[in-house]
Amino acid sequence: MTTWIALLRGINVGGKHIVPMEKLRNLLEGAGWRNVRTYIQSGNCVLEGGSRSQASVAKSISQGIEAQFGFAPQVVVLTAQELDQALANNPFPEAEKDPKSLHLFFLESASKRKDLKGLEAFARPGEGYRLLGKVAYLHTPEGLSSSKLATKIESHLGVPTTARNLRSCRKIAELAASTGH
Repeated sequence: MTTWIALLRGINVGGKHIVPMEKLRNLLEGAGWRNVRTYIQSGNCVLEGGSRSQASVAKSISQGIEAQFGFAPQVVVLTAQELDQALANNPFPEAEKDPKSLHLFFLESASKRKDLKGLEAFARPGEGYRLLGKVAYLHTPEGLSSSKLATKIESHLGVPTTARNLRSCRKIAELAASTGH
């Protein structure tokens, strides 16, 4: 039994693509997933099921949402171990004091055409980023909403991403740990 983390992009934001978490849990349980849990309204799911590929898990969830809610969100899937590793690899220990200042951008796949030099031009003083495997870390001590770097990460990495702050990642990891992964 594999514990999966499914991160849905762009749901319940600005009154668009509304997916109530209770309905999402019911949908996933109806599709055969076990021990389905969600964290906050932004589409963070922990679920258990047989060993499939990450791509097939993402496709299954996205198609199920499309069938029930009329749109197919991007879904980035990782194992509980991959989330734990992403947290352990945090290259910005100073963000521990303010976990909302660090965002982890989870890449749908490894970046093959990354432009990290071009990305540097958008960094404000004090901001930092690192790409480690399929996770881009963005530290924005002055806030994410005013960061130009945050708006350019995906285009400069060349693959779809979805981001969560350090605090949310920790909560999601706690949910996964409580399933006994």
